[in-house]
Amino acid sequence: MDSENTCQLIGVGNPVVDLLTHVEDAFLAQIAAEKGGMVLVDGDALASLRAALPGEVTQAPGGSAGNTTFSAARLGLKCAYLGKTGDDPLGAFYRERFAEYGGDTSRFKTGDQPNGQCLSLITPDSERTMRTFLGAAMTLAPEDVSVDDFRGCRHAHVEGYLLFNPDLLLKVLRSAKEAGCTVSLDLASFEVVRAAKADLPEILETYVDVVFANEEEAAALLGNHLSYPEQARALARLCSVAAVKVGKDGAHLAQGDTCVHVPAEPITRLVDTTGAGDQWAAGFLYGWLNGDSLEDAGRLAAKLGAAAVQVLGAELPEESIEPLRKARR
Repeated sequence: MDSENTCQLIGVGNPVVDLLTHVEDAFLAQIAAEKGGMVLVDGDALASLRAALPGEVTQAPGGSAGNTTFSAARLGLKCAYLGKTGDDPLGAFYRERFAEYGGDTSRFKTGDQPNGQCLSLITPDSERTMRTFLGAAMTLAPEDVSVDDFRGCRHAHVEGYLLFNPDLLLKVLRSAKEAGCTVSLDLASFEVVRAAKADLPEILETYVDVVFANEEEAAALLGNHLSYPEQARALARLCSVAAVKVGKDGAHLAQGDTCVHVPAEPITRLVDTTGAGDQWAAGFLYGWLNGDSLEDAGRLAAKLGAAAVQVLGAELPEESIEPLRKARR
């Protein structure tokens, strides 16, 4: 595990299984759900929601860092994952699917609780409203993490939801850095940024090399007075590289005094926005870790992000991945 090229990217986060289903707006009203939000629930509440669903459920591996790491592995990076799965069929499904894509499953931890699940309720406007039961993923503790988990890894990609557990996040970041990894952090959501706002600048400055944010997350941290390029430059002053994603208007990427705009790829039809930002990060990290310029890495990121919104769920079909993989050979 400590050979130099064992792993190019290790994802760190909550290995949850996505449960995807289409519902009407009336169903959200029935369960008093705010459209577009994410609420944590316990296992019983999730089971009750599933029993009330009007349609079929599609199962796929998920989690923010998981989505990024799975696609990076499929593009050709040597990848591993650090997170806690359940010792149950859903946990086995998650680990086996990662292995199918060439991922190193040896760094997964296994917990006593059921595997984490995220019920994604997709309305006709393609918006998703989520109810998440973290299960075993929530039991990953600082004492479960060590420098050895990152040995032989070049880069660690950490999902921002770990900001809700500062002790765990700091153990992850310090262990990754001690093992010699560069680090990227996806800010996850504006709710996460608001909760961690007091500590986030110091975390970025001390531990993070690449930060991913959308316009809402950047504004939550920096305020609404900056333009998108100014947001990107401000974030890049805290770490090294920053990406501010602005949906159909593309992304602004900054490093030092350099800031470039990469347009979004055109899409044929909008199906589901689940995981679009995670896929964007997979494309960018693949390019960046292979020595691409900011602009070229951003172009690949835009292709994956566009592919993500045209399918149900965050897991891309092979026909979306294969042309991009071939183009890099």
